Amino acid sequence: MRVDILASGSGGNCIAIRSNETTILVDVGIAKTKIEKKLLEVGIRPNHIAAIFITHAHSDHIKGLPLANKYKIPVYAAVQEWKSINGVDEDLQGIKRPGKFMDINGFLVGAFRTHHDAYEPLGYTVQTEEGKKVSICLDTGQVDTEILAAMRDSDIYIIEANHEPKMVQASDYPTSVKTRILSHIGHLSNQQTAEALTTLIQGRKEKIYLTHLSSKNNMSTLAEMTVMRALMKKGLRKDKDFEIEVV
Repeated sequence: MRVDILASGSGGNCIAIRSNETTILVDVGIAKTKIEKKLLEVGIRPNHIAAIFITHAHSDHIKGLPLANKYKIPVYAAVQEWKSINGVDEDLQGIKRPGKFMDINGFLVGAFRTHHDAYEPLGYTVQTEEGKKVSICLDTGQVDTEILAAMRDSDIYIIEANHEPKMVQASDYPTSVKTRILSHIGHLSNQQTAEALTTLIQGRKEKIYLTHLSSKNNMSTLAEMTVMRALMKKGLRKDKDFEIEVV
């Protein structure tokens, strides 16, 4: 299994997952032409994508959906999220239900509910026939027991570490925006992400990707050190027990 994070953050999100001859995308939040370029840069032909899975219908996750019509790629999203998705040909529209698994050319794709200010946001798990597993948990204001149960035993964790709360409070954002970010349907702080990973990481050389960092309210070194400190308290060491990369 190979993961390529083509875009991450408020400017757009797009993740490519491939194994053998199968490639799927999770979110397409940058322009179609940019996705095409980035796919080719990592050796993926756009017309070889088997499916697109959408976490939720905010623009930084669906901007590039014209890619689907151009290459006739099926698009899957939760039932309620289709209320906010336009322009996808009807025959390409699919429903992804949390708790149900779907076989996409050898990929077993599952979904779990997240907590964000969208109609029905989802996170995803993807497993290969060889048993490798990747979990994707992007925009969510909290990590509950159902999320942890779904993500458990992954080889790769892609999870947001959006902000440092003190930086949000000190920012020039309007109070309403600060409240949204810090709410239970906003985004994960570095500490929330660290706590989740402390539960999930077992020291099997799992790979962690910290994503969706705020450009104004976080720093890559701060996000990484917060997670590493939490895992060190559990007796786990970077590069020996786990790998970590900030995107």
